[in-house]
Amino acid sequence: MEWLNYHHLYYFWVVARTGSVAAESRELRLTHPTVSAQIHQLEGIIGEKLFKRAGRGLALTDVGQTAFRYASEIFGLGREFMAVVKRGAAPQSMHLAIGVMNCLPKSIVQRLLEPALHLAPPPYVICREDRSLQEFLKELSLHALDLVLSDEPAGTGAPVKLFNHLLGECGTTILGSPSVAASLRKRFPQSLEGAPFLMPSVNAALRRGLAHWFVAQGIQPRVVAEIDDGSLSKVLAAGGYGVYACPSVMEGDARRRYGLRTVGTIPSLKNRFYAISVEQRLRHPGVVAICESAKGAYFA
Repeated sequence: MEWLNYHHLYYFWVVARTGSVAAESRELRLTHPTVSAQIHQLEGIIGEKLFKRAGRGLALTDVGQTAFRYASEIFGLGREFMAVVKRGAAPQSMHLAIGVMNCLPKSIVQRLLEPALHLAPPPYVICREDRSLQEFLKELSLHALDLVLSDEPAGTGAPVKLFNHLLGECGTTILGSPSVAASLRKRFPQSLEGAPFLMPSVNAALRRGLAHWFVAQGIQPRVVAEIDDGSLSKVLAAGGYGVYACPSVMEGDARRRYGLRTVGTIPSLKNRFYAISVEQRLRHPGVVAICESAKGAYFA
């Protein structure tokens, strides 16, 4: 029986995550030739090329994509094994790896994830937030992720066919502290002219929607901050520093937790939430639980 060299496989797996031997050589604290030699030895054992040139970087071949998927499972199980033997953690029956766009409100992400976390036995959940949508889609196409949660659908530039599952949609609500909301509510939306506004980041679909809506209404608020984190927007709004916009499905939570009050609602400014997968017909129990619960309860 021919045994697999897991050192070779690990070097391949690390390089495959970014498509750059040079970057991962620095992470591994090895020289570029050393890492390249290890990968070439793995290719020699397999008898197939794992990488191909793509501009200045590397892309996985079909065999490379298969190898990456297996390597991700192998090293994921290795991490779980260490957790079990060192900390006495209970072994998990399955893994659920999810990419979450950072612009998604955390309370919405929590509600979306809860059905999967309530499965018996609960899956070992891995959430990633530190990547762009294109980076997430690349990992999804390589089967390093089971699902991507986003506020916009995947385009057509992915290396494999991806499927956009619309979880739900809702309008937009503008909220502020009780005193600020009271001063702006009467003449809404014209009252937003020159009003202090806490704007979502440029990466958020809501930011682009607001920009078009302001132009259509002939309104120009005074942008006092541009914020990636929706929780920080709530805190600043509660402190009276400005109003902010959020998906209307979050309105009740913002009022209860932060004492915010509604300035006005914009039903026509839609927020849409997507689960992106490589499967048209979902099979992973955790993914199925997330999508069915969102469509059947949260956004119903």
